[in-house]
Amino acid sequence: MDATLSNASIDTALSDAIDRFAAKNPKSLAQHETASAVLPGGNTRTVLFHEPFPMTLVGGEGCYVTSLDGVRYLDGLGEYTAGLFGHSDPVIRAAIDTALDGGLTLGGHTRMEAELAAVLCERFPALERVRFTNSGTESNLLAIGLARTLTGRSKVMVANGGYHGSMLMFAGENPLNAPFPYVMMTYNDAASAEAAAAEAEGDLAAIVVEPMMGSGGCIPATREFLMSLRDLADRTGALLVFDEVMTSRLTVGGLQKTLGITPDLMTLGKYIGGGLTFGAFGGRADLMRRFDPNQPDMLAHAGTFNNNVLTMSAGVAAMTKVYTPDVVEAHNARGDALRERLNAIAADAGACLQFSGIGSMMTAHTTREPIVSTAAAATSDQRLKALFFFDMVDAGVWMARRGMINLSLPMGKAEEDQLAAAVESFVQTRRSLLA
Repeated sequence: MDATLSNASIDTALSDAIDRFAAKNPKSLAQHETASAVLPGGNTRTVLFHEPFPMTLVGGEGCYVTSLDGVRYLDGLGEYTAGLFGHSDPVIRAAIDTALDGGLTLGGHTRMEAELAAVLCERFPALERVRFTNSGTESNLLAIGLARTLTGRSKVMVANGGYHGSMLMFAGENPLNAPFPYVMMTYNDAASAEAAAAEAEGDLAAIVVEPMMGSGGCIPATREFLMSLRDLADRTGALLVFDEVMTSRLTVGGLQKTLGITPDLMTLGKYIGGGLTFGAFGGRADLMRRFDPNQPDMLAHAGTFNNNVLTMSAGVAAMTKVYTPDVVEAHNARGDALRERLNAIAADAGACLQFSGIGSMMTAHTTREPIVSTAAAATSDQRLKALFFFDMVDAGVWMARRGMINLSLPMGKAEEDQLAAAVESFVQTRRSLLA
């Protein structure tokens, strides 16, 4: 097909798909217009906004969500990995009910915070001591702050295209980023990390990296790359920080344990609170001791809801009774098998579509380039990626606008088949556009 005709065909198909979405969701449009009177753009969480207006959800059960317009969708979004347990896990619900019976905002130490801390320190190799926050953003900010304090240095190494929270976004310019002096590396490129360390000129405090980029496109790091960062941190005196806010769900002990690479500090968030607000950071005892109030040189770390009884109770139930080691392994093995199945569907159709990821996390890319960096992911045809999103939603699968899919525990074979059928329909219906 002539390139001009192909582009026109993609544009027409996308326009038609957006029109179908708008026609199917008039109540979401009305709600968006109402919300816009009090929220900028009707939105308080940028990642959930998409053209022509965001869908409003009013309920969830198991691995399904229901829109304001009364349509039931398979929840393939999984709340960007925080929704691992689905929407109605009875064990987590019972733990929350028990906590409610005991009273809210107690304003003191509780047994549950120590119990959850013990569970996490047992599971993740890097954690000898841990502290709680309310989000992954807070956790990463505090880990970086601790590294800068302990090393007496200022600069922070991060990857181009990386995401470590709402004030640590490195895909393009973000004027709201925390004002640390950054040096930039390319993900999966050890030479670029060496160059960034040289640029820091002995002032490198921390190297912050996800063992698999989550928001950046579910891009796994090679073991060789992460080992080079471990070596670089050791040689320069910087602290290596693994952001496992998302990836800690992928294997027992997180990707750090699977890869056999222990960072100095790590951060957690998302699913561990059982679906409630949660964050944590921790690492070696000699580093974390500075938060001990008994120490003369202690660092203050406040947060009204750091140890809130709902999250602590839900977290203990989630990590000890629901997401047990055998469940972790089985769930992510199913995710690997499903991703391979989806890639086979695309390959058999000769479609310019692929799914990257590990275990229960994956992202769709409309490019044939190997997904080893955010630059490779950026070669996706963004119009085709948008078309994939709208076609999947039209087929009854709710997912991230950017192509991310995260499997929740309630999803079974029927749901995997539904997701695969939606992808099959997309590659067949759009075959000429994906050639």
